[in-house]
Amino acid sequence: MEIDLLEEAKKRPFAEKMQLVEDLWDAIAAEAAARRLSDAQKRLLQTRMEAHQADPNRGRPAEEVLREIEQRL
Repeated sequence: MEIDLLEEAKKRPFAEKMQLVEDLWDAIAAEAAARRLSDAQKRLLQTRMEAHQADPNRGRPAEEVLREIEQRL
C-alpha cells in the first residue's frame, strides 16, 4: 500500500501543515549540516578565502547585491 504524503498533508488543518513544514525544514537543515564538502567544494572555498584575504575591500555587501537583483526582476 503506497501513501501519497503530499495528498495526506494537504488534508491536515493549516496549523498542522505549518508545523510539518517547520519540522521537515529542520530535518533538511540538520541533514545538510552533517554532509561533508567535496574536495572540489573545499578547493573553491579555499580559493575564495584567499582572494578575500588578499583584497578584503573587493566585493559588495549581500544586501546591496540582493537589492540590485530585486530591481532587475
